[in-house]
Amino acid sequence: MSIYEMKENPERLILIGVSLNEKDDTKESLDELEELVKTAGAVTVEKVIQSREKIHPGTYIGKGKIEEVKNLIEYLDATGVVCDDELSPAQLSNLENALDIKVMDRTLVILDIFASRATSREGKIQVELAQLRYRATRLIGLRNSLSRLGGGIGTRGPGEKKLEMDRRLIRDRISILKREVAEMQKQRELARKNREKNPVTVVSIVGYTNAGKSTFLNRLTSAGVLEEDKLFATLDPTTRNYKLESGQEILFTDTVGFIRKLPHHLIDAFKSTLEEARYADIIIHMVDSSNPQADIQMHTVYETLDNLEVGSKPIITVFNKQDKRTDKERILKDGRADYTVNAAVKTGTGVDEVLKSIEEIIRNSKQYIAKTFSYDEAGKIQRIRKYGELLTEEYREDGIYVEAYIPSEMRSI
Repeated sequence: MSIYEMKENPERLILIGVSLNEKDDTKESLDELEELVKTAGAVTVEKVIQSREKIHPGTYIGKGKIEEVKNLIEYLDATGVVCDDELSPAQLSNLENALDIKVMDRTLVILDIFASRATSREGKIQVELAQLRYRATRLIGLRNSLSRLGGGIGTRGPGEKKLEMDRRLIRDRISILKREVAEMQKQRELARKNREKNPVTVVSIVGYTNAGKSTFLNRLTSAGVLEEDKLFATLDPTTRNYKLESGQEILFTDTVGFIRKLPHHLIDAFKSTLEEARYADIIIHMVDSSNPQADIQMHTVYETLDNLEVGSKPIITVFNKQDKRTDKERILKDGRADYTVNAAVKTGTGVDEVLKSIEEIIRNSKQYIAKTFSYDEAGKIQRIRKYGELLTEEYREDGIYVEAYIPSEMRSI
């Protein structure tokens, strides 16, 4: 049974984090974990933070804190605990034995959400691959864990049957999925090469989860992408055509939302999808300006982009959700952005400014031509209209006089 059907008895979870120094963001990270748990359909009944010099290698938290959590489990009638970091197989097993309750970690919750949100064949394969890689080393501990509670977080996607596979079968399944992912990657690279033949500008929309990427894409292209005020409301990337005011066509492509402590299983599995940003000409970085953690979220996005070796693309940072801000005096800056726009995409505020910034970047990357084409070359003007910016078109006796900005790939036209 899916956790979404367990409305009467949602899982009651205690969240546990370890603070390694006074300046870390453990509290904010636990608040985000609470949102993740809520998205997965469970409720948080308590949040516990232990200050330690380092995470306990055997049980994540120390002996005294384990006793405190045991008492809370009984007092609050909790059905499980979630740790804010990825647990090793030993930590998972030991903590579960010490608490005698279902134990999960942040990675398992995120994988569970991804499993419920994937709709395309590629998305489902990527999620299953990430889940199986995660579960392969934790098979025994997870089997014990899930026997304590029949369903809930961690049981979606491949499902409990696959948890019962032995390691050899899981390895075989991972090999099959890896071959399928490699095949999809080939198809994606082929599509990219075809795009390169036609010099269409590709604009990739990136940002922290729930920053407004889907809303922006829908606003411009009626893409029909799910918009929800939840983490990871959409998972599968979407690409849509758009015609700018100048007449030239561009492609918008979005990516999965980023998040702090994004599991490496997911980064590995979704690398081919996330790499869309690598091959883009322009990056739109959506930021939820109403979130008190906006600066940290921006840092997380750039960290992920750097890991993907996205490089020095022109960046337009959109400080979205200005209409929801309660701290108007706080000034948000992005030192890595070439352009910044204050916006409330849901209401349309700032969208035109984003488009103007795109036009400006495209124009700056193109070269100006003033040339007369013979009437036999009229097809070339159609290409200029589609891929460049046609400024002047005059029909004269000796041919068609054109002034335009064209992509560098078309300079031999």
